[in-house]
Amino acid sequence: MATTLLINARSYETRVALVDNRQVLEVYVERHKEGALAGDIYLGRVARVLPGMQAAFVDIGLSKAAFLYVGDVAPGLEPAEVPPPHPGEGAPRIEEMLREGQEIMVQIAKEPLGNKGARLTTHITLPGRNLVLMPTIDHVGVSRRIEDEAERARLRSLIEAMRPPGCGFIARTVSEGQSEDKLRAEMEFLLSLWDAINQRRRRAGVPEVLHQDLSVSLRAVRDLFTRDVDRLVIDCREEYEEVVNFVSTFMPRLRDSVELYQGREPIFEAYGVEAEIARALEHKIWLKSGGYVVIEKTEALTSIDVNTGRYVGGYNLEETILKTNLEAVKEIAYQIRLRDIGGLIVIDFIDMERESNRQRVVEALKRALAADRSRTNVLGMSALGLVEMTRKRVRESLAETIKEPCFYCRGRGMIKSPTTVCYELFRALEREFQSGGVTAVSVRVHPRVAEVLLQEERYPLEELETCLGLTVQVIPDPRLHAEQFELQPEE
Repeated sequence: MATTLLINARSYETRVALVDNRQVLEVYVERHKEGALAGDIYLGRVARVLPGMQAAFVDIGLSKAAFLYVGDVAPGLEPAEVPPPHPGEGAPRIEEMLREGQEIMVQIAKEPLGNKGARLTTHITLPGRNLVLMPTIDHVGVSRRIEDEAERARLRSLIEAMRPPGCGFIARTVSEGQSEDKLRAEMEFLLSLWDAINQRRRRAGVPEVLHQDLSVSLRAVRDLFTRDVDRLVIDCREEYEEVVNFVSTFMPRLRDSVELYQGREPIFEAYGVEAEIARALEHKIWLKSGGYVVIEKTEALTSIDVNTGRYVGGYNLEETILKTNLEAVKEIAYQIRLRDIGGLIVIDFIDMERESNRQRVVEALKRALAADRSRTNVLGMSALGLVEMTRKRVRESLAETIKEPCFYCRGRGMIKSPTTVCYELFRALEREFQSGGVTAVSVRVHPRVAEVLLQEERYPLEELETCLGLTVQVIPDPRLHAEQFELQPEE
């Protein structure tokens, strides 16, 4: 089975999966009531300038003010509003570039994540099928995935000859082999889109959306539907017709590769995507050898731990560990891409004595991550077997999109044991009824706690009843939280 791009579209949610030989490589989920924000362009107002952080908060109409770092401000975007740096100084400071109350055009570079607001940039980019327009940067680039030097030179020469002065473009991977006429037509389209955004800005209020990126389906077609993808299969007729129109306009040669799914089994189940999504939500991933990988998300980073598990190897401990680590490398690279994990990632490989084996594992990790479309940076392995790496983060990971913190443990990952709750209950009884005057108390607890109270902790409870002169009636109540209890004096 070849590479297939799947789109499961419904009125409430659209899901996209890239599948290669029955292996799910990437999954994207967009809930329509929430919507994706990365790539959208706003006219905002600077709410606060922070010289100490060399950043500013910008009101763009979201629930939280967005964050704009000094390095993401384009000095040449609005020369009338951006004063030059003081003589003799280096790069301009944020207080020299922005002022509170100033109107500014920005683009969301990273969506709001957790408690953080969106990250903004004034370096606007408008991606097309073959080209990316950078209206604030005077630069011509070519995708590093195009390896043919002659083709790189051809694309760079064509773009240099066609582009307006001071306007930048990047040739995307799919531009390889494209004709001059096709590149020119797309360049003109992107430039006209930029003009339309600027015209909209002149009559817009503040804050206001000036441009929204394509829907998740069309973004997937634009970014993932390349010549390496054999088929695009969609299970919704309306979405199918919209995609067909888009493909017919921008990539007509791929029109015949678009199919409407008409099978009786749900499309994600038919292609094995549902099972992989469920696996991607687990924190422990078993390897074929019997080892396993544990993936844990924290506030600051994602930690990945490699363990030998049930794998005992042969006669050589170092070879056993090396084999487990190398097998884990492939699974880790796959899970990082599938789960769309971004930011700082720390991988705790099983410690190896030989430096050559450590380097072998690091190089294998770099090769495994080479197919990832998101930019990654892998550092070397420390003496403790730790590898630090980063991966570009634009939006929430798959787990953050689908899951929420446990309302029981409130994101801690653990709850108090029934025994702990019992002892807290004993202390509460002492605190509330030590002064006397009450002879009977009913105690409502979760059934698990009630079971421990009436069995394992029965003797301490009886001892407490004698000491306080109380009769305690234990009432199991499944409606209560496992850590909660209620004390009610009897009349």
